[in-house]
Amino acid sequence: MNKSESDAIEAAVFRRLLAHLDSRKDVQNIDLMNLAGFCRNCLSKWYVAAASERGETVDYEAARERVYGMPYSEWKEKYQGEASAEALAKFNAGK
Repeated sequence: MNKSESDAIEAAVFRRLLAHLDSRKDVQNIDLMNLAGFCRNCLSKWYVAAASERGETVDYEAARERVYGMPYSEWKEKYQGEASAEALAKFNAGK
């Protein structure tokens, strides 16, 4: 497999991951952090960093909109719930 094919497959996997996360709005970022060590905001930061490594500038809020599928403020208002005491304790213990 050449680099172009590999890049196309990786891009398709990233789009599928975003679609999957979009279909699971019930899964909160703190749950992702506690289980996998990353969340939607991490993906947004990685997107900005990858663009920068290639000499491109991507605003963090624009990257968040790409990852969340809408402005973050809208997603937060519609889908973000309060973190449970248990989830917060687990998150803080892992720091």
